[in-house]
Amino acid sequence: MNSYDNGSRALAVWLSAIAGYVDAIGFLKLGGFFVSFMSGNSTRMAVAIAERRRGAFLGLALIGLFVLGVALGSVMGQIAGDRRKPVVLALVSFLLVVAAASGMIDHPAIAVAAMVMAMGAENAVFENNGEVRIGVTYMTGTLVKVGQRIAAIPFGGDRTAWVPFLVLWFGLICGAVAGAAIYPLLGLNALWPAATAAALAAAISKFVK
Repeated sequence: MNSYDNGSRALAVWLSAIAGYVDAIGFLKLGGFFVSFMSGNSTRMAVAIAERRRGAFLGLALIGLFVLGVALGSVMGQIAGDRRKPVVLALVSFLLVVAAASGMIDHPAIAVAAMVMAMGAENAVFENNGEVRIGVTYMTGTLVKVGQRIAAIPFGGDRTAWVPFLVLWFGLICGAVAGAAIYPLLGLNALWPAATAAALAAAISKFVK
């Protein structure tokens, strides 16, 4: 985060908020599984296997769809070249539109699949040379960096280097609170604002280096 300019940081926080919003909706829809947090799904799957309970296949399916979304986003980004950000975000918006529309016509399985793939693809926005430079759908690494930057302060480190990472985490939290509040009112129709937000991000990202 610290090596990026303010425009890229703002975009990353916006995408993190979208991820939190969509993940909260998925969590409520799936009764405790996630559409962007695959560490959680891996643990849920492992526990289900150990206890011989239902849920192992769902966890595996969600993980597979997420990886597929990451791969699709990465391929699109490679093809797009310098236009990586708007092209990948257009893909994310399209997948969220598919999810919202599928929810409207009562095809929740398709909606969930599209949500998971969208969250996987979103990670390709800040990919460089095959590596994700800013993770916008998972926060464990981000919180580790908060702790590391704070620990560096007594040894001459930048006193504010931890702030951008904390803001990124806070963006996801704000999005998740909004998603959890809106889902009981709108159901999967709550995905329409997320698709719109992703489309807006795609348009704005044309001006972000």
